[in-house]
Amino acid sequence: MSERLVLNISGMHCASCALNIEEALENAEGVVSAQVNFALNKAYIEFEPEKLKAEKIISIISSSGYKARIPSKSFDKEKEIRDKELKAQKIKFITAFVFSAALMFIPSSQTFLQFLFATIVLFCGREFFVRGFLAVWKNHRSGMDTLVSLGVGSAYLYSLSISIFGQQHNKGHLYYETAAFLLSFILLGKYLEALSKSKTSEAIKKLWDLRPKIAFLVRDGKVVEISASDLVENDIILVKPGERIPVDGIIVEGHSSVDESMISGESVPVEKVIKDSVIGGTINKSGSFKFRATKVGFDTVLAQIIKLVEEAQGSKAPIQVMADKVSAYFVPGVLLIGIATFALWFFLGFGFIFALTNFISVLIIACPCALGLATPTAVVVATGIGAKNGILIKNAKSLEVAHKINTVVFDKTGTLTKGKPSVTDVISLDFRDAREVLTYAAIAEKHSEHPLAEAVLKAAEEEKLEIPEPEGFNSLTGKGVIARYKNEIILLGNRRLFFERKVDISGIEEKLVALESQSKTAMVVVYKDQILGILGVRDTLKEFSKEAVASLKGLGKNVLMITGDNKTTAEAIAKELNIERVLAEVLPQDKSTQIKKLQEEGLVVAMVGDGINDAPALAQADIGLAIGAGTDVAMESADIVLVKDDLRDVVMAMDLSRYAIKKIKQNLFWAFFYNVISIPIAAGLLYPFFKLQLNPAIAGLAMAFSSVSVVGNSLLMKRYRRKI
Repeated sequence: MSERLVLNISGMHCASCALNIEEALENAEGVVSAQVNFALNKAYIEFEPEKLKAEKIISIISSSGYKARIPSKSFDKEKEIRDKELKAQKIKFITAFVFSAALMFIPSSQTFLQFLFATIVLFCGREFFVRGFLAVWKNHRSGMDTLVSLGVGSAYLYSLSISIFGQQHNKGHLYYETAAFLLSFILLGKYLEALSKSKTSEAIKKLWDLRPKIAFLVRDGKVVEISASDLVENDIILVKPGERIPVDGIIVEGHSSVDESMISGESVPVEKVIKDSVIGGTINKSGSFKFRATKVGFDTVLAQIIKLVEEAQGSKAPIQVMADKVSAYFVPGVLLIGIATFALWFFLGFGFIFALTNFISVLIIACPCALGLATPTAVVVATGIGAKNGILIKNAKSLEVAHKINTVVFDKTGTLTKGKPSVTDVISLDFRDAREVLTYAAIAEKHSEHPLAEAVLKAAEEEKLEIPEPEGFNSLTGKGVIARYKNEIILLGNRRLFFERKVDISGIEEKLVALESQSKTAMVVVYKDQILGILGVRDTLKEFSKEAVASLKGLGKNVLMITGDNKTTAEAIAKELNIERVLAEVLPQDKSTQIKKLQEEGLVVAMVGDGINDAPALAQADIGLAIGAGTDVAMESADIVLVKDDLRDVVMAMDLSRYAIKKIKQNLFWAFFYNVISIPIAAGLLYPFFKLQLNPAIAGLAMAFSSVSVVGNSLLMKRYRRKI
């Protein structure tokens, strides 16, 4: 049985660093899979605990020159660690820049002082050299660290050799200043990049901020203030007006109204009384109440939402595979270009210094970082936007695929409709009393948990009918129920049930069709092999069903409805929604087969559902979208969870996917374009025409700018606004 380990990584400078760590881990016995996210500085490792321990995994990463640690369970502690790391990077840059600037005022004759100051600057960026060496020596790979260490190291070592062996013959050719400024600008770029990357995960921070830090525990009749993180299951907690509810639970005393907009999106507070459930992070508005904790820590709804978002942000989109492949060959390619550049200019007679300058510029200006950041930063921001709007995109693949959907299949009950039907018609036959028909129907449904059963029992309750206990009960999915009362059989269901039982109901077909044409579900009541009557049950449409369907059709999507209802009823509801194609009378176990048939037509299919019987179809679809108010099984099977139970979010999920992919493509274009343009300039392509040679320090600034610009472009996604 494998386990999953998440580690925070520090010291990564580009996508090649992530690939180095992935390769080192995947070569270790006991590692099933390893995925490293450069943008989030996290590693996700699946391993076999009997073969490998977490400590060994951390050791493997450390031996590659990077630091790894198990994340703290406290968000505040994590923030403290990140702030400390950012501060350390800032101090390194400032120190390096101060000594680099000081080098400008040191006379060229003061070679030792120049050497000393440059050495201090290189010490500030020593991790580039350590990791550059380890990447080649241990992993036989190269990355940005390799390019930086070669570029800066070449300038520094050349200057050192001149200082020792022949400075008196080569005045003005010391490169200490260039090496120092080069490294300073690279450190500045890495600091700005880290600062920008930290802003991409603000959505997670805002979710964590919803959790109150303290709670008022009721113990032995007294109220004690404790840390919310110390609460355990079955604790009794007091919540006062205006406070956030610390964990999930059930009210045991008092009543109030609770603002659940963070979960439901509904701005109107929900009235809560004894036995009602409350969700951690929501706000108590008016009264005070006591509740019993049912889920604490990482089991709460809010914690599960945060976990889903974090996992999505850490996953890789298929489009990133291309960038990773390019990054794997990028650095060796740049090294070859750098060597060829040096050889060309040197053998053309432009001299060692000219050739060396171009060699260093090529190594430094080339930037695999931008390629590595192009996809994950956009994924992080997009999934954060989704979470903020109640759309939980569970992985990067789903984010990428969602915009390609051309066919959306909606389940009817509980998805397009409220799933809370009510009895609208009780038709009695043979001059029987309608109350008698409803009584026998209620006896049959007394032990059923189906929404239709709830409607029947509620109607019986409103009529103040006494409902005896059935002597037996059996539910037939998609058909109806069979119950026994006074040693006689009660049948309640649709045509399928009576066809199977060989009961002739053709005489009431006209009445059934009349009800179904009004988008009502017709259920026949039979007792002692006699048809007693018919119940008409109607489920009302959800508030935004029509708007969502209209918007999807406006985007050119095919919209279908799938249901177990008979064709007449299904088509009546579909007509209200302006849905042309209906898959009716589909048994729960056949829904996934219907989705597969659509896929075989060449369609890219999204399935939207809420119930247990939708889970196989959600899993079969190219994208499964589960309504958040639905079952855990449905949400587990889905790729995207719509927390707010608002079908307009189906449209937003697809539009957000389109927007994210657009940004990713922009990022990749500029990352490639930057390198295509900058490398030839650094190699001296413009020199024969304009006598222009790129200063390596300027190359360092340009390289830093390319990474920051890609992250900045991803951060611009925060301006995204939903269209409906």
